[in-house]
Amino acid sequence: MDFKGKHIGFGLTGSHCTYDAVFPQIQKLVELGANVSPFFTHTVGHTTTRFGVEGEWVEKIKEITGNEPVDSIVKAEPFGPKTPLDCMVIAPLTGNSISKFANAMTDSPVLMGAKATLRNQKPVVLGISTNDGLGLNGVNIMRLMATKNIYFIPFSQDDPVKKQNSLVAHMDTLIETIELAIQGKQLQPVLRVRDLG
Repeated sequence: MDFKGKHIGFGLTGSHCTYDAVFPQIQKLVELGANVSPFFTHTVGHTTTRFGVEGEWVEKIKEITGNEPVDSIVKAEPFGPKTPLDCMVIAPLTGNSISKFANAMTDSPVLMGAKATLRNQKPVVLGISTNDGLGLNGVNIMRLMATKNIYFIPFSQDDPVKKQNSLVAHMDTLIETIELAIQGKQLQPVLRVRDLG
């Protein structure tokens, strides 16, 4: 697909261990010609972890996309009527944000971007990364899967022995998922088996 002229919102939530798999995909979107607007939850911009210091990932995505991050609900709201997106991606999407999104709680710029995109009847692509996907959050994932205009990056258990309820998206299929979502189709199969080597 030619992404030239496509405006893609890209939301990140606080699954810091997943960013290394996500950022190359953002780079590919830009290289394919997409205009990528980054959205962050508070956790992404204001947390230091073993995966990076506070502000590091924010600066990195600004450098890749050339766009200022959408870091408040006020900044996210215009992406509904005023500056519509062709597609909103949330990757990684944590269990916390899955729960909120599935239950119509819009308390972050990322979720406001998703809500605005659904309002415009455009696709929202989700790349889950949650330790309780086969636990309490299973019902929320299924609710989102059954919602019109929501599409999933294919996912699998990432460690079925040590973390039996944990699910993580195959981020290397992100571009293909977006391409099909813009056409109103879900990339299949959604449920995959991860090579555990």
